[in-house]
Amino acid sequence: MLLSPSTVWLEATRPKTLLLAIAALLCGNALAVSQGHFSPSVATLALITALLLQILSNLANDYGDVKKGTDNANRLGPIRGLQSGAISLSAMRMAMAVTLLLIILSGLALLILAQPATTVLLIFLGLGAAAIIAALAYTLGKRPYGYRGLGDPAVLIFFGWVAVGGSYYLQSHLFSLEILLPATASGLLAVGVLNLNNLRDMDNDRACGKITLAARLGSRLGRGYHLGLLAASVLCFAAYNVISALPSWCWLYLLAIPLLLQHGIQVWATTEGQALRPMLGQLIRAAMFTNLLYAVGLILSR
Repeated sequence: MLLSPSTVWLEATRPKTLLLAIAALLCGNALAVSQGHFSPSVATLALITALLLQILSNLANDYGDVKKGTDNANRLGPIRGLQSGAISLSAMRMAMAVTLLLIILSGLALLILAQPATTVLLIFLGLGAAAIIAALAYTLGKRPYGYRGLGDPAVLIFFGWVAVGGSYYLQSHLFSLEILLPATASGLLAVGVLNLNNLRDMDNDRACGKITLAARLGSRLGRGYHLGLLAASVLCFAAYNVISALPSWCWLYLLAIPLLLQHGIQVWATTEGQALRPMLGQLIRAAMFTNLLYAVGLILSR
């Protein structure tokens, strides 16, 4: 079945993964709201910037993996537009350039609107540049870090600490080390999505020289690591609640534990990569639900 060009490009952005960026921004903004700080315009621009960064990462990921031969017939994931030939390399380069320009415009508009202090402004400019480099360097270049098992810490940093902590600061102009706990919790769920993706394609990745952390750990340890990510996320949210002496509403996220538990049991029991495919969407939804419940609890506790 031939897909329309618009559908092909929509799928190239990987819409499901965009929920991870939304989840992180929900958490960061809700933390600010719980302390009496919220600007709808700042929240909107932060969300747009985060989504564009995620799209750039997805496009660059496809481009790098196709160029290196990792996206091939042996890969178990869905066939991408670039891999199938529905999108040309030149068109993908143009899409990446346009997305990069939009990120710069949106990011600068966000900083102008949020008006951080000069020192903090410079820090955010540096973080923005680092986020762009991280989005591109995951699979691009001679030594992409995603091929050396460094994708997991990068996701934790940018989907957790930067996305949650950064959105919280831009709303409140405040920061404390305790904020890194919910930021870590949100980031670990995003790392889980990456790990599951890498567990699925572990054999093909190894054959192509893409040595992800999952490829280094192997199937059994990789699945154990996956369970550890889910458990650590739940505990980090709990630790922040306890340290900050938050009211009972902030424990609302515990309602998501059955979903996370069910997912973890299924992953642990699954050794075939093909069987992991439907579990990616399952985890993305569970991560979104967990962050959403936590955000709602924070807002209700105000």
